This record gives sequence, structure tokens and C-alpha cells, in this order.
Amino acid sequence: MEHRRNISEFILMGFTYSQNVQLLCFGLFLLCYVALLTGNLLVLVSIRCSSLFHQPMYYFLSHLSSVDICYTSCVTPKLIGDLLMGTKTISYASCMLQVFSMHFFGMIEVFILTVMAFDRCVAICKPLHYMMIMNRTKCNLLLLAAWTGGAIHSFSQFSLIIWLPFCGPNEIDHYYCAIFPLLKVACTNTYIIGFLVVANSGMVALVTFVLLFGSYVIILFTLRNHSAEGRRKALSTCGSHITVVVLFFGPSIFAYLRPPITFPEDKIFSLFYTIFVPMLNPLIYTLRNTEMKKAIKIVWCQKVFSEEK
Repeated sequence: MEHRRNISEFILMGFTYSQNVQLLCFGLFLLCYVALLTGNLLVLVSIRCSSLFHQPMYYFLSHLSSVDICYTSCVTPKLIGDLLMGTKTISYASCMLQVFSMHFFGMIEVFILTVMAFDRCVAICKPLHYMMIMNRTKCNLLLLAAWTGGAIHSFSQFSLIIWLPFCGPNEIDHYYCAIFPLLKVACTNTYIIGFLVVANSGMVALVTFVLLFGSYVIILFTLRNHSAEGRRKALSTCGSHITVVVLFFGPSIFAYLRPPITFPEDKIFSLFYTIFVPMLNPLIYTLRNTEMKKAIKIVWCQKVFSEEK
């Protein structure tokens, strides 16, 4: 405990020391964050205010939008502020909070994406029993399981980091408090802890990705017996989900399923699952989804009409 008190704050190295590049990154990430908030709030409100809220897939999508906002807000506002003000410090308490919240909301997102794949699998493979299997009670239980799983995962990761002594260099080669760069500046041998982090985060990401891949193999196999119109509609909704899964899990697996060492590319890959994928989710789910586009038009046209009236 005494060693840890020697460090009251960390220095986040970020991306670059160039002032011009920092301002360029500030503008880019601010634009991405505004687009992320706008897009996810648009999806969230449109689903909650339309009949889509009673359909399991869109019910899960509304929760995914909520989690995306929380997940990105753990890191992005701090990153934008640092780029604008030129400050790169973060207190020890805020750093530990980032570790916990990033893994908490990140794992909830992983589980919700898995639940959404299960929902599509049931809808296509068991269409006659779909509403009985995916009733609102079971949907809520699946979401509760996702939040519980996120809490268990984040507490386990947090418990590995909170007891580490930090007494020497306090420069973290990242733009937020990622676990591997933190292990690098700890004043003790972190080999076993690094192995446990990989076993926890890396294996969860890999196993989940394999399950998701397996569910879509089953879906594609089942679609052989559907009509051309049925296949087109099913592939439209499934294609959106597959795109999100690949964009989210690809960088995540690279980040955690490897020896606990840091690479310069880590910061670039982290941008995908912390900013870019949550920003693209609303576009991916709305541009290829006719029902979602109809709901947005109905909800927002009604709001504009009622205000004018």
C-alpha cells in the first residue's frame, strides 16, 4: 500500500507531441463523439417511441445503443479534453475507475452482441416458436445476465490491478488507462497477472467470437430452405450484426489474446472498439434496415409535425 501511494497520478502519452496534429486529432475525435452521441440517441429514442420496442431484436439494439454511449464516454471526453488543453495527466483514482468502467461496459457490449446473435438464430431457425422463446421476461433475463457478466469480468480485472504497487515511472504509453501499459509501469513482476488478464479478457473475446461465428453458420445453413425473399430479409438484418461483430471483435482479440506486452499499434486498434465501432453502429443498423428507417421517419416526423402544430 505504501508503494502505491508514491504515485498520485499518471501521465498519458497519447498519440503525438505535435501541437498541429493534436488539434487535428481533437477536431476528428470531437466530430466522432458528437456523431456517436447523435446516432445512438437517435436509434435509442426511435426504438423506444415506436412499436419496434416490443420486438426482441430492437429491444436489444436499444440497450446496445445505451451501452455504446456509456462505454465510449469512459474515455473519449477525457481524450478530447487532453488534446485541446494539452494536459496529459490522470489521477490514480480516475485511472482505476477507467479500468473498471471500460471492462464493465465493454463486456456488457460483448454479451449483448451475443444475445442479439442468439435472437437472430431463434428467429430464423424456430420462426413459429420465436415469440414464445424470446418473450419479454426472457429478454430481460438475458440482459440481466449480460450486466451480471460485465460486473463479474470487470471486478476480476480490477482486482488484479488495484493491488499493484506503482512507485517508479508513471508514464503510460496510451491515451487511456489500458491494462497492459499499466502492468509495464508497475513496480513488481507482473507476468502472472498479465497471463490472468489474457486468460480472462482474451479467452472471453475468442470464445464469444467462435460462438457468434457458429451461430451464423447455423443461420446460413438454415436459410437454404427459405425463399429468395426470406433469405434477402434475413441476410439484411444478419449482415448488419456480422459487420459490427467483425469490427468490434477483430481489434479486441488482437489487443488481448496475445502475450501481455505493448505495441505502438495498440492505440490505433483501440480507437476501433472505443470510438469508431460505437459511432458506426447506428449507421450500420439503420442504413441496411428498412424497419429501422421507417421507425425513424415516423417518430421524428411526428415530433416535427406536433411542434409545428
